[in-house]
This record gives sequence, C-alpha cells and structure tokens, in this order.
Amino acid sequence: MGDWWKQWLTTLWAQSLLVQTLDILLVLALTYMILVIISERRTLWMVRGFIVLMLASAISGRLELHLLNFVLEKLVIGCAVAMAVALQSEFRRFLEQLGRGEFKQLFQPSRLAVPKSDSVIDEIVDAVKELSKNRIGALLILETTSPIDERDFSVPGVKLNAEVSKELIQTIFQPKTLLHDGATLIRGSRIVSSGIILPLSGRTASRQLGTRHRAAMGITERVENCICVVVSEETGSISLAERGTLNRPLTITKLKESLEDRFSPTVDREAVAPGLLSLGRQISRQIQNKALLPILRLLGLPSTASRDKK
Repeated sequence: MGDWWKQWLTTLWAQSLLVQTLDILLVLALTYMILVIISERRTLWMVRGFIVLMLASAISGRLELHLLNFVLEKLVIGCAVAMAVALQSEFRRFLEQLGRGEFKQLFQPSRLAVPKSDSVIDEIVDAVKELSKNRIGALLILETTSPIDERDFSVPGVKLNAEVSKELIQTIFQPKTLLHDGATLIRGSRIVSSGIILPLSGRTASRQLGTRHRAAMGITERVENCICVVVSEETGSISLAERGTLNRPLTITKLKESLEDRFSPTVDREAVAPGLLSLGRQISRQIQNKALLPILRLLGLPSTASRDKK
C-alpha cells in the first residue's frame, strides 16, 4: 500500500512538473513570436512594459491581493487593446500568417532594412524634385525589408526590372504615358514594375488628399515592409507614407534625410529577435566562456570571446 502511494505521488508530481514545463515553454514561444512580430527596438519597450504588467497581475493573484489584482487585470486588458490599435499592421500580418498556415514564418525574425546606396537615393530624390517642380503626380513604393507579396496589390502592374534612374522615373509619370496613373515599385536598386493599382485606405482623410495619398496610406497600412513617396499633382507637395500615416508636406532636404535614415543599418531598425540557431549558438558560447574561462586564464590561453573579436 505504501509503495503504491509513493508511486502515485511520484507520477502526480512528474505530471505536474511536465505541465508546468510545457506552460513555460509555450509562454516563451509566444513571447518570441511577439518579438518577431514587433521586429524593432523602439517598440520593444512598450512590449516589455506590457509583460511586466502581466507578471505583476499573476503575482498579485498568487498572493491573493484581490484589489491590486483587479486593478492590474483591467490595466492589462486596456494595454492589450491599445497595443492592438498601435500595432495593427503587425497583428494583421500575424493573423494572416496564422490563417494561411504559415507557422514557420511566425518564428522567423524580420530581416534588417535593406540599405540603398547613396546613388539610388539621390536618383529618387532628384526625380521627385523635378516632378514636384513641374507638378506631376507620382507614387513610389520603396521596399524596406522582404519583398512585397503581389496579392496585396489590387492590380500587380507591368514588369520592368530596370535600373533606378531619375530619367526613367520622370518618364514613367509623364501624364501622356500609359503607366503614369499607377504606382511604381522599387526594390533595392531596381524598378520592379509600374502601373500598380493599390488598395485605398479606409481611414477618414482630409479632402485635400487625392487618390494617390489614400493609396499610399492603404498599402502601408496593409504591408509593413514598405514606405511610399507621393507627389501631389495639384500642389506639387511631397509626402511620405509609413504604417498608414502620412507625413506631409516635406521639403527635398527632409525627404532625403528620411530616406537615408530608413535605409541605413541603424540600431532602431535592428531586429530584436535573433534566429533560433544563432540564439542557441550565443547561449552555448556564453556558457562555454563562463565554464572554461578560469581554466583558460590559468593556462594562459585566449577565450572564445577574444578569438571572436580577432
């Protein structure tokens, strides 16, 4: 009887430990997925604050601090709604990948911003300057990281695959050409296609904004890995759309600074969630250094970290 009782307690404890371990692993996986979705350090602080609130709520519930737990639970719900609104494009991508069954992509970190050479940025800026001066309407889509899925466009447009040049951009948007009404997609240093028809934004916008501005807002709401440069046909003003927000009017100098800032490998654009393999290598390297460091120092041999630096 005593052996049966001990065996039952051991089985129950093992099952409880297994459930707790599974619970922790699922939370870690969900946290990693959130970091992959956010993909930028400037937003990471908001996520960290939200995680701190969740932990405080869980601890207050365990300690039976009922009033504090009630207040923290309401704060967590309010913050979750606020984050869903502020990060709607990221959560939309998350839900779309779930719906498509793309579970592997959920654990793949977003790539860093694809840097564009100064010559490409200069060509774009010079073309926009001439279009603005002559009051010729234009809409440019600039990819920032991974390629845009053509399913996000209403009409894909005409393939060009040409080198970026100010002369070609100006020619495309001349009023008498067949492609001037659509958008032009730029990937790296290549003009991929023109005459693209974009989905319009459903947001309430100013009456001064035309179809090009609403299309730029619509595509950047729908796709997070792009920005849009818009030139107004009526006023010649320059606008920059990102994440559904329109920044206008811009001067040529401000436009160039904005493009250089977005397409330079800065810390703010650094991905916050490394790949699983690289993360494992970093952890194993740290453990190895901490375990072998005293022995290596005693023998006078360089550590792994010092060898990596060399």
